[in-house]
Amino acid sequence: MSLQMVSTVSNSSLLQPGFSLLNFDGHVFFFGQKGWPKRSCPTGVFLLDVKQNELKMKPAFFSKDSCYLPPLRYPALCTLRSDDVYQYIIHGGKTPNNDLSDKIYFMSLVSKTNKKMTFQCIEKDLGGDVPEARYGHTINVVHSRGKSMSVLFGGRSYTPLAQRTTEKWNSVVDCLPSVFLIDFEFGCCTSYVLPELQDGLSFHVSIARDDTIYILGGYSLQNNTRSPNLYKLKIDLPLGSPAVTCTILPGGISVSSAIVTQISDAEFVLVGGYHSENQKRLVCNTIVLDDSKIEIAESVSPEWTPDIKHCRTWFGCDMGKGSVLLGIPGANKQLIPDANYFYILRCKGGEEDKEEESLTQICSQTSSEDPGDSTPFEDSEEFCFSAEANSFDVDDADTYNEDDEEDESETGYWITCCASCNIDINTWVPFYSTELNKPAMILCSSGAGHWVHAQCMDLSETMLLRLSEANVKYFCNKHIDLNKGLQTPQKVACLKKQPMKPLRKKKTMKLSTSTKKSFLRRLFE
Repeated sequence: MSLQMVSTVSNSSLLQPGFSLLNFDGHVFFFGQKGWPKRSCPTGVFLLDVKQNELKMKPAFFSKDSCYLPPLRYPALCTLRSDDVYQYIIHGGKTPNNDLSDKIYFMSLVSKTNKKMTFQCIEKDLGGDVPEARYGHTINVVHSRGKSMSVLFGGRSYTPLAQRTTEKWNSVVDCLPSVFLIDFEFGCCTSYVLPELQDGLSFHVSIARDDTIYILGGYSLQNNTRSPNLYKLKIDLPLGSPAVTCTILPGGISVSSAIVTQISDAEFVLVGGYHSENQKRLVCNTIVLDDSKIEIAESVSPEWTPDIKHCRTWFGCDMGKGSVLLGIPGANKQLIPDANYFYILRCKGGEEDKEEESLTQICSQTSSEDPGDSTPFEDSEEFCFSAEANSFDVDDADTYNEDDEEDESETGYWITCCASCNIDINTWVPFYSTELNKPAMILCSSGAGHWVHAQCMDLSETMLLRLSEANVKYFCNKHIDLNKGLQTPQKVACLKKQPMKPLRKKKTMKLSTSTKKSFLRRLFE
């Protein structure tokens, strides 16, 4: 193992505990930023580019038919390969407002050029026993008898509304220890209650191989313990109803918030995590899956730096191909507030790092950081730091490096706002003088509200500026008949005003001098 320190050059607070990393064809993408996305990158997805001793964040784009994906912390994610399509499944997580998501998304890379990476993000609708909103859980894909299903387990959620009190309104509890089978082909979910799973778990590790999932560690809020058990879930998918069984195996590890990275076809490395609330786990383990067996052994750990040894918390995520990005809080150590120290841990040898391996197994874990040990991070800033690395070689492109600006709302610019919308990311050119590289949008107040392009609504630039300054509700062309508000003005011919005639001056009578004298003489007689 080798540990490479990464020195920060600019603000690094965009990278916060609970983030996720996605690996597409050797390119690593960052997801789950701190705060809501900004104009510079409305998708909230960035390419982590390591080149010339600098690790930069470059904005990624969504296709026009993509849905909106909020930045989610502590979601469950895993990879899915089907029909030569490589995509990530993302479920749950926390938004920057600390709201919990119950939605499930599919992300795939549809276009890749030297200057632009474009993703397609699709939200899936589910029926049946739909899992409640949660975070700190895991999701995996299993294969049995030529079929595939996703398995979701664990996590935390907010206390139900009926049980909340004013003092503990936002308190969290363990989700019920149910196992959810999700069939994406038919869009249905089924929950299973197994007697071996008595306590809810969160921030655990799960590794899938064929029809088997191994669940290791995890934290139970109810018991205030880290589980020492090792669970083996076996899923059989016959023609009829699926069969789910659970077995408790010996040799478990009492750890929470650990990270798993895959270094070969059947070998994984377990890194980081916590033994207890104030004790990090500095020991590394190798996990080998062989047919229906699992072997866990302690491995040689890297030489941890004094900063890592003495810090109270740490966090990170799997970068893929045997590498892990680790971070420790840098408060009171750096001049930049909320800055962090970062390291890249490579669990494979130098020659193995250069090999392009096709990894067929799927591992899932949450962030290597317990929320109880962290401080809240809310604002969004740019992220750029230097590193001694030569991987992820990508041609130079425009990087995310912009000053602070107003946050964007929960919407994308390249949506189809109405039936006649003709805004296309590939053909769009600025229409208003205030536009730079994104089309102007305006919020329609109908229902829960939705965004429309000002150009599609035939708004003049004067009217658009007036609406941005006035405190009035706007309704788009589709909803103006259903709501009373400010309607898109119709173009009408200007009426010519007739000029007013000037007033005539009153004529005055001029008197001669003799007449004036005669009048005065009579007046004093």
